[in-house]
Amino acid sequence: MLRAVVRAFGDPRQVIDLEEADPVAPGPGDVEIRIHRAAINPSDLIPVTGAYRSRTALPFVPGFEGVGEIMSLGTDVTGLSIGQRVLPIGASGLWQQRLVRPANWCFAVPDDLSDDQAAMAYVNPFTAFRLIDAVQAHFGKAAVRRVGVTAAASAIGRMLLVLLAEADFHPVALVRSTATAERLAGTFAGEIAVGMAPDLDAVLDAVGGQAGNVLFRQIRSGGAFIQYGALSGAQLDPALVTGRRDAVTFSFLWLRNWVHAAPRADIEAAFARSFTGIRAGILGSAVDGVYALSELAAALARQDDPARTGKVLLAP
Repeated sequence: MLRAVVRAFGDPRQVIDLEEADPVAPGPGDVEIRIHRAAINPSDLIPVTGAYRSRTALPFVPGFEGVGEIMSLGTDVTGLSIGQRVLPIGASGLWQQRLVRPANWCFAVPDDLSDDQAAMAYVNPFTAFRLIDAVQAHFGKAAVRRVGVTAAASAIGRMLLVLLAEADFHPVALVRSTATAERLAGTFAGEIAVGMAPDLDAVLDAVGGQAGNVLFRQIRSGGAFIQYGALSGAQLDPALVTGRRDAVTFSFLWLRNWVHAAPRADIEAAFARSFTGIRAGILGSAVDGVYALSELAAALARQDDPARTGKVLLAP
């Protein structure tokens, strides 16, 4: 089978190789899955750079999100069947044609969702749910709060704008250019600001770096800064975070931490919520293109293309 593999940290377009490997038979409690679709997310690529090398062991196969069909079952597997589509989560490894994963980390996919839809039902929706929960936990039932969302025109940014409004917050879409603001205004009727907005009570940040530092300084006392990504490639200034510790709460959301601590029933409930949101057109993402795994170089180039209009998917 063909798989992508990382044996050294660096630029994803330079260090992710394709190689042939022998399929592995499922052991007790495992299932073997033929991967139909796998998403390319920033959370897949950042570990490749070595940003989280203390928690990333080499070599590894990238890919945290995707959908596949069960090919074979190990002994002691119940509740799943050959031919059933599932979402295998809990670890990377989906950028390959076949995957062996413990059955208890596989979740059934409804028949009415396409492979493309199902392949994007995990990382962004679950992260958005956890971010909204974090804001609600911080402010409780207080008066409406102004919550800024960086990278607001991204797939998850758009989800957050909708979910914040549904939760009775005042979402503020933060974007980097007037062109992006104009494009976002076609689908979002709320407040849009280029670069900065006044009087924010909280920020949900996917960028970090200098832009994050500026926003952090501007949050009102008693507010919260919740970071869930570092698209800039840099973290916030630690001295700045420490200097406002009594006035602004800082936290970094790791979806993995919640997934590995949550009861299975809670994860199933989150998937049910995600599937419902996808059907309603709230939590779905546009697809820019689908590439065979053998076309990984082209897929990664498209992922970096500023003209990209949606998610890049792999079809191993």
